[in-house]
Amino acid sequence: MLKLFDRNNNVAILIAGIFSIIIGLGVARFAFTGLIPAMLDDYLSIKFVGILASLNFAGYLSGSIFSIFIKDINIKVYLYRFGIILAILTTFVLAYSHDNTLWSISRVLAGFAGAMCLIVGTAIVMQKLTIKSKTKAMGIHFSGIGFSILTTDLIATFVMSLGNTWRDSWSVLAIFAIILSFYSMYILSFDKEVKQKAVKTKFDFSIFTPFVIILIMAYFAEGVGFVVQASFLPDIINNLPGLEGYGSITWTLVGVAGIPSCIIWMFLAHRFGSSNIIIIALLLQAVGILIPVFSTNMYLNLLSGVLYGGTFIGLVALFMNLGGQLSKGNPVVLMGAMTSSYGIGQVIAPLYSVYFIEKYGNYDYSLILTAVIVVGGAVLLLMAKKFEPKDID
Repeated sequence: MLKLFDRNNNVAILIAGIFSIIIGLGVARFAFTGLIPAMLDDYLSIKFVGILASLNFAGYLSGSIFSIFIKDINIKVYLYRFGIILAILTTFVLAYSHDNTLWSISRVLAGFAGAMCLIVGTAIVMQKLTIKSKTKAMGIHFSGIGFSILTTDLIATFVMSLGNTWRDSWSVLAIFAIILSFYSMYILSFDKEVKQKAVKTKFDFSIFTPFVIILIMAYFAEGVGFVVQASFLPDIINNLPGLEGYGSITWTLVGVAGIPSCIIWMFLAHRFGSSNIIIIALLLQAVGILIPVFSTNMYLNLLSGVLYGGTFIGLVALFMNLGGQLSKGNPVVLMGAMTSSYGIGQVIAPLYSVYFIEKYGNYDYSLILTAVIVVGGAVLLLMAKKFEPKDID
């Protein structure tokens, strides 16, 4: 038990990393999706939901790109702590503020906080771990994304089941984040300042081969595929005839499916090749996106949640892993380009979704366009395989 409070214990480091993801992504981002149906009933409009989602991902994009260029691990620790605190403060805004401008600002800052908790926090976890196989360890770490959806959804649902409001759920989630933050900030720090040699890397643009350019385009498609369901899934399901109230269950299944997904997809990629598995995962995601368009069957729509949760986390890991292999030891430029492409997709998708929802009164056209873009990414990658280097997994 005492070892769990040892800053250098691998298990403690992984637990703290998962806690960080729960705070930065679960509380500061994904809990918003689960609470959308309740907030739509008495406060938000669907248009404002889309704008808030887009602002949140814009904040995450800026934080992601910013974090790529921070090399000093000691500065990363301070940024990570700042992200934790910012995630908690912006959650309290949702609980107590009635000002739309403040909500908008808070969602941008919450997105930035999420990047600090996930990307910077992951860098600290990687630095501190002493496990030989860090790849397997990171699979466990990224299972925290699934846990972040599951835990925050269960807490929010439980609070409202007691007759409380969605604002009370935000309060409880913020307090929950505070409790986790003490442990995660204590473990993910160093006993003394870490001395590092300054490593200078040149911007080698020769890495942008035809295959890499298409990979970046495919990652844009996945950014689009990720964000529509991440923003609206419970409301999508609740609006289907006969499935009112099933949105919450579907969102819970997203979290459950997401927990083991990264480990499974990375194992398959190692065995069958990353690009092959990315194509399969993209096509499965597209199927899940289209299910609510063509069916009101309860089980099929629950499956759509499983397919979403089972693919989006794994796809991020698959793309990043493949990008790392293609970066020729200089990942900054390529990771920046991939992250930007993914982030642009995240920012655009909620906006066109809102346009279609307001114009047609349902999610169908938004989901169809999203699925077409995701399939397009898979087709591009399939066509690009003839350019793929032979020396990668």
